[in-house]
Amino acid sequence: MKESIGYLQEIKKVYTPHKVIEEATRCLLCYDAPCSKACPANTNPAKFIRSLRFRNLKGAIETIRENNVLAGVCSRVCPHDKYCEGACSKCGIDTPVKIGEIQRYLIHYEKTNDIRILEKAAFDKEKVAIIGSGPSGLSAAANLAQKGYKVTVFEDKEKAGGWLSYGIPPYKLSSEIVDYEINYIKELGVEFKLNCKINRDKSFKSLIEDEFKAILIACGLQKSKYIDIKGKELKGVIKGVDFLEEAKINKGNIKLGNKVIVIGGGDVAIDAAATAKFLGAEDVKVVYRRNIEKMPAKAHGKKFLTYLNIPVFTGFIPIEINGKDKYATSVKFQGMFDKSKLELEADMIIFAIGQELSDLEELGYIDKNENGVIIDNNCKTNLDGIFACGDIIEGDRNVVYSVASGTKAANGIDAYLSNKREENKSSDEVATVKEEGV
Repeated sequence: MKESIGYLQEIKKVYTPHKVIEEATRCLLCYDAPCSKACPANTNPAKFIRSLRFRNLKGAIETIRENNVLAGVCSRVCPHDKYCEGACSKCGIDTPVKIGEIQRYLIHYEKTNDIRILEKAAFDKEKVAIIGSGPSGLSAAANLAQKGYKVTVFEDKEKAGGWLSYGIPPYKLSSEIVDYEINYIKELGVEFKLNCKINRDKSFKSLIEDEFKAILIACGLQKSKYIDIKGKELKGVIKGVDFLEEAKINKGNIKLGNKVIVIGGGDVAIDAAATAKFLGAEDVKVVYRRNIEKMPAKAHGKKFLTYLNIPVFTGFIPIEINGKDKYATSVKFQGMFDKSKLELEADMIIFAIGQELSDLEELGYIDKNENGVIIDNNCKTNLDGIFACGDIIEGDRNVVYSVASGTKAANGIDAYLSNKREENKSSDEVATVKEEGV
């Protein structure tokens, strides 16, 4: 077992009260704030920063929570440089306002002072089933509960949260904040059925028989891709998703190699490499098939590798894994753009080359394309009463995208069930008129 010091603690610290006010003061208070327009979840940073400037912390928290039930999570893992901070008007004259850090402070203040903005609604509407408890499913569940629907979330693992609970390392996102926001959603009246897998423990037919009037598929990307090369079956070869899950479940107490090779260039690859380093691997390397500018990982993730002294080999693809006595010993690569060759010693090889939908084949009756499930503008599939959101409709995105997708799906379900209600009401009125006329 390797030492996990540093792995279990979040690297970034919450701003102090003085620091958060100082940062908020840097905001230009734009009239037509580009930061708010750029936020997929409509968290409206311009408004909550303005409230903070006037020392109205509760008002600032209210703005955040009314738009984003996973605000604490998003403050840590959202690519702010791509959205709100990237659109900040200060970018042209100075560094952008650290909107993510301000949001993180406000949620910390909310948690510390036990402030509750969202209250449990009266459940006077239909039952809705949500399959999957990742960020899109959680967002949809909270939104529907606030609208008065009786929501039940079905999750096949023993803990809710999806990738938040099982994938993102604790040095980036602590389990404490994930549990805090899931409990917030539970307090809104959302029911969770854990260890319950659809098409194993529960079928779509049984959900309909249980009088769920709408079903939302939000199961996300669960299966890690593999390259079909010689030696992939050797011991020490593992998928990135499985590695991160095992490390997080066991709080870093896992069997780890001394020479670790991570193959891939996305966020999962960065997280896998950093996790291996934090847990004590002596030598960690990342190998990516294209040049570093093409790496899909976030910019700060690439910088983090440099901070941890993890080298990145670019322009190479794996062609064979060598082994001895059923254990991996090295990986052979060839040049992506030329005839270069590379061989690296390794007793642990982590494939982090993307994820795919493991349950998509079980949804044979739903229309799909190469990106996943096909939906209309209201997140409805080709089947009446069945909706989809999150990664299952457009592939691997990010947490704030999933939150926005869940909110959109909740609004689509509300519109669908409201129309059904009106249709039934009209039918009843017609029936009553006919009956009275007889």
